[in-house]
Amino acid sequence: MSVAAGIRNAAQALPKAQSALDHAERLHAGQRRRADGAAFIVHPREVASLLHEAGAPDHLIAAGALHDVIEKTATTASDLRARYGRRIAALVVAVSEDKHITGYAARKAALRTQVADAGEEALVLFAADKISKARELRLEQAEPPGERERSVRARSRGRRLAHYQRCLALLQERLPDSPLVRQLDAEVKDLLARSHAQPPLARHL
Repeated sequence: MSVAAGIRNAAQALPKAQSALDHAERLHAGQRRRADGAAFIVHPREVASLLHEAGAPDHLIAAGALHDVIEKTATTASDLRARYGRRIAALVVAVSEDKHITGYAARKAALRTQVADAGEEALVLFAADKISKARELRLEQAEPPGERERSVRARSRGRRLAHYQRCLALLQERLPDSPLVRQLDAEVKDLLARSHAQPPLARHL
């Protein structure tokens, strides 16, 4: 059963999550994810599913469904506060990058600090997001690039994997007993093993 179907079946217990999934699907309509060209909504749905499976409460699953709307759509924090309240909006803001920070490393470092300062629920949401993103990166690793793309894609994968390793270290420190953090640890280890198995050009450029 899909997460959307599962949450719809539990609509009375998870009204915010169902509303958030429906709203996120409308907001992300027409967007595609880079890894495989699938509809972008696949990612927020997976994050919501991971949170649901981990026993997260309704508002946190809703934040998982909505976690990319500030970064990827015209939605603002004020829009989310008006529609879903301050608690959900604050969680989405906590895991949203500051687009005004230039440079990948600086922007991601600021994001990790922001999440760390936002509290346990933001960290749980961050863990679910990174599990899903690590799985997307594995899809990209499995797709053989052309020669012209290889070095650019290898650099991109390398810096993203380094970010996921730093996210994992933060989460292991702050949420050492979380099953989501253990899942992320397994995903990162798998990515590292696959990375070491790549030809030298793809691994080092």
